[in-house]
Amino acid sequence: MLPMREVKPASMKSDKEDLQFEIQFFEGIAKRDPTYIDALQVLGDAYTKTGQWEKSLHIDKRLARLCPDNPLVFYNLACSYSLMSKIDQAFAALHRAVKLGYDDARWLNKDPDLENLRHDTRFDDIRKNLAKKRHER
Repeated sequence: MLPMREVKPASMKSDKEDLQFEIQFFEGIAKRDPTYIDALQVLGDAYTKTGQWEKSLHIDKRLARLCPDNPLVFYNLACSYSLMSKIDQAFAALHRAVKLGYDDARWLNKDPDLENLRHDTRFDDIRKNLAKKRHER
């Protein structure tokens, strides 16, 4: 009798294959043009989705150099640092994101990438800062 093996639904298998294709495709683009922001953003997201956090952090650092005024870039950098358990760097990037205009408090409170930060008083300070900004509008 053959051993039983786990059969994954076709949709899960194709999602993984799609992500691997995306990674290969956008790695090629980023190699040809290391400043192509849209390609780097897709690549960083695909790395994160596949658990390649170190590669994602590398991409997010590059994007932060290329887009020093983009709040979403710094939010994503904070997520990458958090996933790598680099808590102080994550808070520095998150503070920068908020300072630059990041204001999605609802997502901030539930984003699984920031789970490492939620038990730190600095996270509460950021949430209060966002609430204050929203109230001032």
